[in-house]
Formats: sequence, C-alpha cells, structure tokens
Amino acid sequence: MLVHLKTLGCRLNEAELESWAQGFQKTGHQVTRQAEAADLIVINSCAVTQDASRKSRNLIRRIHRENPTAKLVVSGCYASLNREEAEELMGVDLVIGNQDKDQLVEKTLAELNMDSMPVMSAEPGEMSLFARGRQRAFIKVQDGCRYRCTFCIVTVARGEESSRPIADVLEEINNLTRQNIQEIVLTGVHLGGYGHDRGSDLVELIKTVLAETDVQRLRLGSLEPWELSEEFFELFKNPRVMPHLHLPLQSGSDTVLRRMARRCKTEEFVAIVKRLRDQVPDFNITTDIIVGFPGETEQEWEESFNFIKQTGFGHIHIFTYSKREGTKAATLPNPVPADIKKLRSQQLHGLANALKAEFFSANLGKTAPVLWEGYSEDLGDGRKRVFGYSPNYMRVACEVGAEQLLENCIIDTVLDETNADFIAGSLLF
Repeated sequence: MLVHLKTLGCRLNEAELESWAQGFQKTGHQVTRQAEAADLIVINSCAVTQDASRKSRNLIRRIHRENPTAKLVVSGCYASLNREEAEELMGVDLVIGNQDKDQLVEKTLAELNMDSMPVMSAEPGEMSLFARGRQRAFIKVQDGCRYRCTFCIVTVARGEESSRPIADVLEEINNLTRQNIQEIVLTGVHLGGYGHDRGSDLVELIKTVLAETDVQRLRLGSLEPWELSEEFFELFKNPRVMPHLHLPLQSGSDTVLRRMARRCKTEEFVAIVKRLRDQVPDFNITTDIIVGFPGETEQEWEESFNFIKQTGFGHIHIFTYSKREGTKAATLPNPVPADIKKLRSQQLHGLANALKAEFFSANLGKTAPVLWEGYSEDLGDGRKRVFGYSPNYMRVACEVGAEQLLENCIIDTVLDETNADFIAGSLLF
C-alpha cells in the first residue's frame, strides 16, 4: 500500500509524521511523495489560529478532491478540537485525536481493514525521511504543556505534559544516523519542560545525545525564554549544537505580556539574546509575535515595535490575533479593530523583512558548512538552484549543473549575495 503523509503547523507535527512513516514501513507499506498515487493519506492538522483551522479544513477537502479513492485519516489539533466537524468533512474515513497519536498506525490499519504482511520488516523505517524529501529529522521528545498563556489553544488540544524516556530518544536518533541522517531537531509542545515528569531535564537529554550518538548537527525546537538555565548556555560551546534558537517573544510590551500570562519580561529577554550573541558569533534568534492582542493600545504597539527593532531577529513568525473560544484571552475586553490589526501586521512584516536582510548582510563573505536539501529549482541551460541551511539556520542557495547531486551533503560554502528569501553562496570543494 502506498501511504502519503501531509502536515500543517509546527515542527512537532513534522516529528509525528516521521514516526508514522517508520511505523507504516515496519508493517510492510511504502511512503510516497505523490498524494494522487496514494492508497492511504494521513493529514496531521493544526489549530494554533483560526486561520490554521481553516487551512486544515481546506487541505482535507483538496486532498480528497485530488484523490477521492484514497482512504483519508485526519489527526492533529484541529481534529482533536473539532472532532465532529472533521468527521463530517467529505472523504474523511477516520479521525484520530492527539491522545491516540502514538497508536495512529495500528488504529488506521485495524479500523480501516488495511493490515498487510510486513514485507519490509527486515529494514524497519529505512529511508522514510528521504522518501518524503526530507534531510533533517524532527524528533518528538515531549508533548503537552503545564503553562496557560491566555491566547493558547494548543495546551487544550495537547493535554498534560509527557516526556519520552531518554533511552527511547537515543534509540531513534541512532537508528536515523545509521540511515545517514546528519541533522536532528529535538521538538515538543513545551520542549523546555522535558523531563519534568521524569526527574530529568532538557540539558541532561542534550548532553546524553551528544555523548551517546554520532549525529553531526543537533538543533532545538521552540523554547520558552524563561526556562534557559545557566547550564543550558554552556551547551553551545559544542559545535554539534547549532547556533540558532526560536524564542517566542509574543510582544515587546511588558503590559501586553502580563495580559498574555507570559513569564519573561522584555528586560530579561534582551539579556538572554545578548548572552547568546556574545557567546557565539552570528547566533540566530528567531521569534513569534502576536499583533493586535486584546487591549493593545497604540502606545503598547509602539513599545512592542521599537523593542523588536532594537533587539533584532533573523526571522519573525507574525500572527494576527484571532479569538479562540476556550482561552482566557477570548474573554478579555477591548478587542483591537480588524483594520488596526491589519495595519500593524503590515508594519511588522516590513520590519521583519528589514531585520532579516540585516542579518543576511552581517553574514556576507563568511564561510559556513551548509547541509544541502533535496529541493531544487530548474534554471534552464543545464543549471539548477539547490537549497540548504547553514548552522545558524539561514536558507542558502547555490547554482550547480542539473546533474550534480548535493542532497544530504554538508559542504563549506562562501556566502556571497543576499536575496529576500535566501543568501546565495559558492561551494568550496
């Protein structure tokens, strides 16, 4: 059976997709990149915003239109929060909530009568990432969150915190490195809370991964800034730990942060950023910002905008606030009018692009070991543009011959020229 896996949303969703890919292969099925050729399609949905829920619904409908004969399974946050709605969408054969994600493969095969002989059981999960066009592996080490930021619906969808045993994480990483995966991304809903339920912590996990696996590049998913211990900063002295962190700020105004129930003030945030940049040259800090949170005044917006500008970020994920029933923020007074939210979003997008260009420019002329991806663009005349990522998570491109293969190779590259979406480089062989 051909299985196609599709995701919307966070890196955690991507990590779950990889786990399912290996699970389906262990039971004798084959992963395919072509949704139109698949016998079974699994969608991992998102609901972080109202727009994400809408995109999840549209994706489900589109996938069914393009391949109406395939069995369609939907999981993820949208499916968990809106189970009845998801079940009623045209073409959906099975909805599996977040609480049952770990059994998705077994439940799918059993409930849809798709069991088969394990013809690939001698090579469990072999090449599942490459079959999906991926070079880096996302490893889910933790789920759930103990915090209750007032805007967040994901904590409702994901439930209580649960951490995987370190031994299980090591086994998965060692299995992937044997398949020549060179970069691992540790991820979770509340990654910084790893081990809280096991008498351990994230620093112990990372140190053990570095000591007991051969992975070349270790990257971390989103981390709450208030959870970075003294010991954590020392980890970046190891060149295998990539100099990039995604630290969600959400607002640059302390009064807005209090209404959001965020636990990090702007003064503390900027101290963290300074420490990382002082320790590792060209350390890349990326972030999330919510525009138009309830009650956000013009003064608060100006405070936030100026703080973001002064701090500087390599990339900003910008979310225009949308009311989510079931969150405390949905009950707050003084909603920001839609036209003002739109204007502020436009202003922040302009600033984000400028800050990204500044970060790119600061890296010009330097040499970086780039992990080249499988994605490329045909330029004609026997040439193509290939893409990869530097250690500090800049998207890098270079032009090579159409037949030249760089996929999954780490090659020193001189960073030559900036572009809006990437920085162009020249390979050093």
